[in-house]
Amino acid sequence: MSAQVTIVGAGVAGLCAARALAWRGAEVVVWDREAAPGPHHCSWWAGGMLAPYCEAESAEPEVVAWGQSAADWWERAGAEVTRNGSLVVSLTRDRADLARFAKRTEGYRTVGAAGIAELEPDLEGRVSQGLFFEAEAHLTPRAAMAGLRAALQADGVRFRVGEVEPASLPGTVVDTRGFSARDVLDDLRGVKGEMLVLSCPEVSLSRPVRLLHPRMPFYIVPRGGGIFMLGATQIEAVGDRITARSMMELLNAAYALNPAFGEAEVVEIGVDSRPAFPDNLPRVVRDGAVIRANGLFRHGFLLGPWLGERVADMVMEARDARRA
Repeated sequence: MSAQVTIVGAGVAGLCAARALAWRGAEVVVWDREAAPGPHHCSWWAGGMLAPYCEAESAEPEVVAWGQSAADWWERAGAEVTRNGSLVVSLTRDRADLARFAKRTEGYRTVGAAGIAELEPDLEGRVSQGLFFEAEAHLTPRAAMAGLRAALQADGVRFRVGEVEPASLPGTVVDTRGFSARDVLDDLRGVKGEMLVLSCPEVSLSRPVRLLHPRMPFYIVPRGGGIFMLGATQIEAVGDRITARSMMELLNAAYALNPAFGEAEVVEIGVDSRPAFPDNLPRVVRDGAVIRANGLFRHGFLLGPWLGERVADMVMEARDARRA
């Protein structure tokens, strides 16, 4: 008999859990308060970088290990994954930061001005030293979420609209509500992230570019068609409005990479609270009859596959134990 599972929350965590469970033959129902992925999901505002090696600069070793297979997982799930690597650069005055980044990471090769210009011609003359992480990848989060949801529906996963309390539902229940689950996860906190979407057809980039910045982990991700996502602040607070300082610093960083961004149109401003535990690592734990899967922090698309597979492991282990 197949496992029957109800998931509450259809952001990246819930969709990854549904995908992993459906692959293993489970019958899955997913509840969410809206009928489609959208701004109510923290993952709607994500960068979509599948960059475990870069994350080693500030993240725990588990993030690097758990994120190694993310690009392969997303491709198996049907997402369009771009495998052009990641480029990390610094301005001349911040070269010490680049050296520090290099010491804390691996999987890169050092590139000078000529190498940067070869990788990204539109950065020629702007930066003269960087690190190229060739094995990394990226995807477009909104397209990945929409595609994953459609594939799940085609595979028989049922989606329901409404706000439900996980503990009130019968059977095997998985709570993937992100920051909305703070009422039952005492040590879950919100980490505010702010991002911009720019339209700048004058600039072309082939991969995510990280510009080392003294206050925030700045990155710019190409979305195609002259659209770029700029992110992202990391503020120990909860809120849904961008500060003037954050917007200024994001735009200044983009301008430093290429002055053409000074004429870009601001298409979108996004702010949300990332769910995080004190160690900034995700958790999949049992809470009575409910499995709580949460705490993806700023690694939703990188660690969502790991979280989803861990949920599926836990569900299947419990099913097998009942059969024994």
